Formats: sequence, structure tokens, C-alpha cells
Amino acid sequence: MAKKPYYMTTAIAYTSGKPHIGNTYEIVLADSIARYRREQGYDVFFQTGTDEHGQKIELKAQEAKVTPKEFVDSVAGEIRRIWDLMDTSYDKFIRTTDADHEAQVQKIFKKLYDQGDIYKGYYEGLYCTPCESFFTESQLVDGKCPDCGREVQPAKEEAYFFKMSKYAPKLIEHINAHPEFIQPVSRKNEMMNNFLLPGLQDLCVSRTSFKWGIPVDFDPKHVIYVWLDALTNYITGIGYDCGGEGSEQFKKLWPADLHLIGKDIIRFHTIYWPIFLMALGIPLPKQIFGHPWLLQGDGKMSKSKGNVLYADDLVEYFGVDAVRYFVLHEMPFDNDGVISWELLVERLNSDLANTLGNLVNRTISMSNKYFGGVVENTGVTEPVDEDLKNAAMEAVRKVNAKMDELRVADAISEIFVLFKRCNKYIDETMPWVLAKEEATKPRLATVLYNLVEGICIGASLLESFMPSTSKKTLSQVNGKKRSLDEMKEFGLYPSGNKVTEKPEILFARLDINEVLKDVEKKFGKPEEEKAETEEAGICVEAKPEVTIEDFGKLQFQVGEVIACEAVKKSKKLLCFKIKVGNQVRQIVSGIKAHYTPEEVIGKKVMVITNLKPAKLAGLLSEGMLLCAEDADGHLALMTPDKDMPSGSEIC
Repeated sequence: MAKKPYYMTTAIAYTSGKPHIGNTYEIVLADSIARYRREQGYDVFFQTGTDEHGQKIELKAQEAKVTPKEFVDSVAGEIRRIWDLMDTSYDKFIRTTDADHEAQVQKIFKKLYDQGDIYKGYYEGLYCTPCESFFTESQLVDGKCPDCGREVQPAKEEAYFFKMSKYAPKLIEHINAHPEFIQPVSRKNEMMNNFLLPGLQDLCVSRTSFKWGIPVDFDPKHVIYVWLDALTNYITGIGYDCGGEGSEQFKKLWPADLHLIGKDIIRFHTIYWPIFLMALGIPLPKQIFGHPWLLQGDGKMSKSKGNVLYADDLVEYFGVDAVRYFVLHEMPFDNDGVISWELLVERLNSDLANTLGNLVNRTISMSNKYFGGVVENTGVTEPVDEDLKNAAMEAVRKVNAKMDELRVADAISEIFVLFKRCNKYIDETMPWVLAKEEATKPRLATVLYNLVEGICIGASLLESFMPSTSKKTLSQVNGKKRSLDEMKEFGLYPSGNKVTEKPEILFARLDINEVLKDVEKKFGKPEEEKAETEEAGICVEAKPEVTIEDFGKLQFQVGEVIACEAVKKSKKLLCFKIKVGNQVRQIVSGIKAHYTPEEVIGKKVMVITNLKPAKLAGLLSEGMLLCAEDADGHLALMTPDKDMPSGSEIC
């Protein structure tokens, strides 16, 4: 039975310069969706590429003292290098300077002109060169471009225009009839209320003030304006022939299943592009998803602010899969995400090194120590095993559901919930205790088998998001990648398989201070970061002096969070199970506003262990967690900067 086709695209990257990590996020996001759709059995065609014409390119080439073609050849090569570096599985990389694309754009322009949708006139307005867009005075925000916030310049020139208003009612009808067409819903509401319902102005589709573009073949002093050129890549790249039959590939793949684009270009893709297609008599794409931005600090990345991060620089420190994990995990469905060196180190240490890396290392090490690496299911079960199995099956179900909704960050979070559950299972079953008696060795074998099986399912789910890590993990436990159908069954790992003798560290913990020193040495500090570091620290009211004897009365120890849940009917409290040495303590702490239960499980924390027990919200609390608080009331759990054993005394 033939696989169902699935055609998806990214926006094509503008070749004005090297793409930063915010630009790179889109290709990684698209790749994770493409890989997962392949797992679901689709015949995926994934297209990306570069947008290479326009006045901005012409000016950049002049500054670089090269031809526009030489300039875009260099930048397009750099973009493709970064896309490949990030392990993305695109099927086609289109360039708008490709000869077949340029020929089709000319044919499309002529067709639309011949049928009366394009006419010649004059444009007089305010022009933003970086955005290559004209605006009226009323569309400006504080006198500047509403899209990028830069200065605009008065401009007047002869131009061809497209009759947008002719097709607006039909587009409004389509959007209302297809609620899935524009996602998230907030983007749809924005397009309807701000642009379509107030009425569309005719769109300028040619320019005469520069030369770097596709010429209008019947009026060569005009070049075809960027959006009519760039947007049509989605059909020219798969063999559309204006006025002809079109290729078999075009017939197979169109309409596109998904256009994945940044929220800043949603208007062009949900208004201009559908109207161009209507004019050509071509079906509209099934879905256009406008993803949010990845911000550096509190603002959009900008070279002028000195806050630009590049994928290859980040990969040098963290590796490809760690960077993939961060940008996918930290970007909400419809709100902007934030990236910084500090956040990357924190996530690598807590999620990748502690939760995943430690789980795999511990499991393999115990299998080698107790059974010479042989993993065997002896069938000696306890009720806790069912909890682990249910968690694995629930992870598969939830990841599927989240990916069907394009909630990629939520999907990858569900996989790490499974890894955290596996770590908790180790603490619940205590393999080191089972290993002490020959009589409990069969139970120990089953425990380790269940852990390896959980790792295999989690690693197989992880392939779409972190392909290299998935492969390495499965290789270390000598497991094969599971299909989605195979993941619906727990216990497929062959009993008697042998894990690797020497587990490889998947992710090494990093020292944030060392990373920041090295980053500053290599790249310098952004202006905003410099300003922040020059600020004074926080002053707090001094408490009365204490003697060393007073201090000695308190006992501080390292504890490991093995479980955590929100206290019902409380807005502030979380209830922790903390392993301190060979004891497990219950501690109730008012940090619910600052941490979720999921993100604290597995953390090593600092605990006062000889505090008199007290009841909070009816729950016994047997200690206190140590936190730091800034001037704004933000809390951070105090954690040892090296991986210390649970129970270690703090002195």
C-alpha cells in the first residue's frame, strides 16, 4: 500500500547574511516534524531554501564589492552549511536564483497580468528597505516600520500592482470554513481583524529603483517584487508549470500539508500567498503555522544590539543535539521563547546530563556490575513495575497527540517525563540493595530489564528531536530503534542481550562560570549584558551575629529529589520526597510559583535536616530546602556545583 504523501516547507531564508539561532530554530522545528511524520508512515517531502533577490541584497553586494550573484552564492552556501550542521533532513534546497524558478515566476507574472489581476501604476509611499515593503503613514508605528521598527524613507516609482481586494472576500470565506488553515488561532485572529476585515489595499508587485531581481519579460525595466518571487518557490520547487501540465511530483504533493514560518511573515503567507494561488486557480495549502520567536534576553536578536547567537558557536560548546533539544524544548506553542548561554548550560546539566545521561550510565553500569552486562527478564515482578510500564505507554500516546497538534515542545517534554520516571524507578526498587542477596538477584535482573526497556522506548521516541543521541543511546544498550507501533508494547527488548561494557557519557556537565569566561574571551559581552554585570548586587538587612557554635547546631546535607507533587488547594506549596543518604524525607516548601514538580525531580538540593518537623497544609515537613532570592522575589534552589552523593554533609 502506497504511503500517503506529506509536503511541508519552511520559509526560505533571506540571503542578506549568516542566519542566527533564531532563524535556525525554524529548520530544526521543521525537521523534527518531518522526521516524526515519516515515523507515522507518511511519504514526506520537506523543502527549504533561500530567498535571493531584492534591493537589500543589491546594496549588501555593493558594500562587499562583489556581484549580487556572487554575494548570494556565498550566503546561500553558509545557510546550507548550518542547516546540514544541525542534522536536518530536508529533501530539497531551492534557491530563487535557480533558472527553472525564475522562468516560472516570469510566466506567473505574465498570466496574472493577462487576466487583469495585475496593472501598471505609480507607487508613492513610505518604504522600508530591510523588509522590502511599502507602508502608508497610518500603518507606521511611532513613525517607523510596523514589522521591524526601522526607519522608512519616502519613495515614488512606477510599479505594477496586484488587485488584492478582488479575492479578499473569497479568502475570508475560506478562513472561516477551515479553522485549521492558520495556526495558532491567535495568528488567524490577527490577520482577520487587522488586515482582511478592514479591507486590503492593492499590492505593489514590481520595482524599478533597483535591478537585482527577476525581470518582467514584457517590461524589462521592472523587476518582479520579492513576495511574488519568493512565495512561489513552494510550487516551482515541486514542478509547477504555469500554463502547462505540471510535473507528476506537483500533482502528487500539492496542496502542501504545512507551511512552517515565523510569525513576522504570517501576513504574506496567509493573505498574499493564498490570493496569488486563487488567481492562478490552484488549491490553497492545508495549513500555515506561524511559530513564535526565539529571543535573546527580552528582545529579538539584533546584530546592532550585540546579542546575536549563532548555531555553529553554540554547537562548539554543547553539541548539535543539545542545541536541538534546547530550541525545541524552550519554545512554547504560541509565545516567544528565550535563549542565553546560562539557560543552555542549565538545561544541559539538569535535563541532558542528569536526567538522561545519568539514567543511561547508571543502568548500563549496574548491568555490567551485577550481571556482566547481560540483561534478562526473569519475570519476578512487583506492582511498581506496572507503574513504569504505564508511564512508557502513556509517553508514546501523549507524544503522538502533541505532534498531531504541532506542539513539539510539549512532545519532547513528555519523553523526558518518561526518563524521569525511570530514574524514580531506580530509587523505588533500590538495585544496590537487591544485589546484596542471592535470593533477590532474579528481582534485580527484572528491574534492570525494565530500565533498559524504558530507555529503548524513550530513545526511540527521541529520534525525531535528537537523532544522534537516540542512536547513541540505543547502541549503548544494544537495542534497536522501535517503530511507533512497536513502542505500544512494553517488553520487546530481547532477554539475554548484552549492553556495552563501557558506557559513553552522553552529555558532560559544564561549569557555567568556565563557559561564560570562555565565551567572553571569544566573543566579548553584549552591551546589555555588560550593563547588567556593572550593576550593584542585592543588599539585605543584616541579622544578628552568631557564633560558630550556633552555626554548628544546624545540619546541612545534600538531598536528591525523587518525587514531587503540588499540594492540593494550596497556591504556594510543593510536597517533596527527598533522598538523604539512606533515608527518604518529606519536605513541604512554598516554591510552587517558581518550579513545576517535573523540573525538580532528579535535582540535587541543599537541605537543613535537623529542623524540628512541622505541619504545613496538614502535611508533615521534615526539613527545609535552601533557596536564593533576588530583588524581584525570584527563587532558585541551591544546588551543589559538582555532582555530590546524596547525604553528603555541607560544611
